[in-house]
Amino acid sequence: MMCGLALGALCIVGQTRADAQAQVVTAFDRQLSRLDLAVSGAGYFNTKTSGNNYLGQPLVNDPGNTLGAIVTIRYTARPYVGFEFNYGYARFTQNFSSIGGVQSNANEYTVGYVAHPGFSVFGLQPFAAIGAGSIANKPTPGGGQGLQEQARAAYYYGVGVDDLYFGPHFGFRGQFRQLISLAPDYGQNYLTIKKRTITSEPAFGIFLKF
Repeated sequence: MMCGLALGALCIVGQTRADAQAQVVTAFDRQLSRLDLAVSGAGYFNTKTSGNNYLGQPLVNDPGNTLGAIVTIRYTARPYVGFEFNYGYARFTQNFSSIGGVQSNANEYTVGYVAHPGFSVFGLQPFAAIGAGSIANKPTPGGGQGLQEQARAAYYYGVGVDDLYFGPHFGFRGQFRQLISLAPDYGQNYLTIKKRTITSEPAFGIFLKF
């Protein structure tokens, strides 16, 4: 009789542990399914800015256009509640009317809010995002004229669509973003005009949904 009770208790304990482990696995899988990782190629089209420096001298900054990349990690809790982290990279030349070109690496670090409306258009899932962070402008050793690295606060917004072309876990992402920040002066007051510049970024790439 005692053996039977002991075996029954062990079975109950074992089943309870198995149920708890199953719940943990299910909760982990549910959280993981809300994540996706995207890698996109992007065009970087920069606006020209102009103004006067601290000496009252006119200054024009006309950045070049180029191609770069954007890596995004996104967490979607619900259709209208999502968050993302973005890392972007591009290299282009900041052309100043006073000193010439400054070749620079631009590294974007931003976080944002993402909304996915609960509908599709021709099988495409639209989304909209808005966020903020910083851009680290780092002159290159060879073409940066010896200027120092500078970080600028940045804001962005974007719209796009996802297409789960290859099934529930893998597809294409297309989007259009605009990144806004003060024009860089690399810590030099003779390059400071305190004008905002806008970088327009059409981007297309792939994403993996866990």
